[in-house]
Amino acid sequence: MDAPVRIAMWSGPRTLSTALMRSWGNRGDTAVVDEPFYAHYLRRSGSPHPGRDEILATYNDDWRAVVAQLCGPVPGRQRIWYQKHMTHHITEDIDLEWLGQLRNCFLIRSPAEVISSYARVRAEPTLMDLGLPQQWRLFTFVRDHSASPPPVIEATDLLRAPESVLQRLCAALGVDFTPRMLAWPPGPRETDGTWARFWYDAVERSTGFAPYRPQHEPMPARFHELLAAAEQIYGGLAAHRLRTVDA
Repeated sequence: MDAPVRIAMWSGPRTLSTALMRSWGNRGDTAVVDEPFYAHYLRRSGSPHPGRDEILATYNDDWRAVVAQLCGPVPGRQRIWYQKHMTHHITEDIDLEWLGQLRNCFLIRSPAEVISSYARVRAEPTLMDLGLPQQWRLFTFVRDHSASPPPVIEATDLLRAPESVLQRLCAALGVDFTPRMLAWPPGPRETDGTWARFWYDAVERSTGFAPYRPQHEPMPARFHELLAAAEQIYGGLAAHRLRTVDA
């Protein structure tokens, strides 16, 4: 049996990351895991996220044990293991050498849209909450230890042209694209984290990637400094994004 393909998708919150996990989970040959470092992050940071106590009681908060799991046997002996990671969960104490065992890729989204979405759940996000400094650290590490930069996809591109973007992403990762990635049944999944009830309402109603609708909400003045800092890092990542003819 060929060695399984372990795919690590690195994103911040509110970036379509769970919809993308649905897409990969619908392939039929892919196991998925949802934010496996969340408990470690909560223990290390002390952050008062919704559902904190339940997450800490349910999941392993030892990052070394989590790494061993992610690099170990694939659930269900599937051919592909898609790992949905939040970049802000990767705290500075986590050694990154194990990333060489994965095929790493990155998902980004317009900071204005991320901030607007995130602030509906937690009113005063910080740059570290958005995961962009951590995402840049991860990207540069993978880039500097690889023959070429890792693939980056943009959430707006994904909504505008899901088939084209997913075809290019699959090609960059060395796996076949399947149209099954474009639609999925609604509802929760056993693989969703216990935090789903706080964050996953929209994705549980979804059956595919919704058409892109630009946001026109004015950015509150208190977020202007945060937006400027986020856009600087986003721009560096966006320079590497996979582009398609119709995206």
